[in-house]
Amino acid sequence: MSDTPTLPAVSREWHLLSRPEGWPKPENFALVEAEVKQPDEGQVLVRNEYLSVDPYMRGRMSAAKSYVEPFELGKAMQGGAVGEVVASRAEGIAVGDHVLHFGGWREYAVVRAENAVKVDPQAAPLSAYLGVLGMPGLTAYAGLLRVASFKEGDAVFVSGAAGAVGSQVGQIARLKGASRVIGSAGSDEKVELLVDEYGFDAAFNYKNGPVWQQLKQAAPDGIDVYFDNVGGDHLEAAIGALNLRGRVAVCGMISQYNTTEPVPGPRNMVKILQNRLRVEGFIVGDHYDLQPQFVQEVGAWIRSGELKYRETVVEGVENTLEAFLGVLRGDNIGKMVVRL
Repeated sequence: MSDTPTLPAVSREWHLLSRPEGWPKPENFALVEAEVKQPDEGQVLVRNEYLSVDPYMRGRMSAAKSYVEPFELGKAMQGGAVGEVVASRAEGIAVGDHVLHFGGWREYAVVRAENAVKVDPQAAPLSAYLGVLGMPGLTAYAGLLRVASFKEGDAVFVSGAAGAVGSQVGQIARLKGASRVIGSAGSDEKVELLVDEYGFDAAFNYKNGPVWQQLKQAAPDGIDVYFDNVGGDHLEAAIGALNLRGRVAVCGMISQYNTTEPVPGPRNMVKILQNRLRVEGFIVGDHYDLQPQFVQEVGAWIRSGELKYRETVVEGVENTLEAFLGVLRGDNIGKMVVRL
């Protein structure tokens, strides 16, 4: 075993104390000190450098049955993280290596070697492995190309288009030959970014008027693919705008994550029948077989400058909760990460 003499005795980690009703509140959480443990056989100790906060984490704070286990009360929460290995008892991972793993929401994490993926800080900035080259990027890639069966010439509408996933969906569609790419976002600044930097053909601020009306103006000939990050009025508008045999990839429904009452569904579901639409929900974990192809193709676009990305960086583990709440409010442009 190799290790370093400079390890602290304790580090800080976030625990879930109680399950939020509606919007999460600070009293649902606690930042606590925990002993920094040495790794056992087959494990590594990682000093986290960047943590990921993502909308799906809101679902894990509930005890309701879902596609992923809920966070346990009184224990460290989890999430994507990338950092430097400071002690190792695992074959193939050495002190000084950088790894991507799932022991986020804390400063130090002991991780089993098979749950750590080595990443190259020379090939891309470390934070990129949590966003554009990480889980959100693969979500965009798999959702558009496999789930929505995107093909050249399709007109594509993306909701939540300035976020980590949406901004990448729109750019991949453009690079793959979409006839038109339309995005919605929650501020005029984000709308400008979508058109000027990410190359969307049209974008609108959903707060400026009914979504269906603004979508009709942006896509007078209708759309073929809708990539849904929002649900609600966006999904209803998209169903109304989809052409014959249109496809919907349902990735997220952030508009409904903090509701305490049942939300009415789209009122135009008959269109699914009339226009032979296909609506499919998906989870990125079902598509990890695409990872090598994704990293190769998207990595090349990043290096060439054809695919651009933004990050919103919050400093300090103590601000992780505020960063997470910021994602739910839509404060971030691109991927929200916490730098430790």
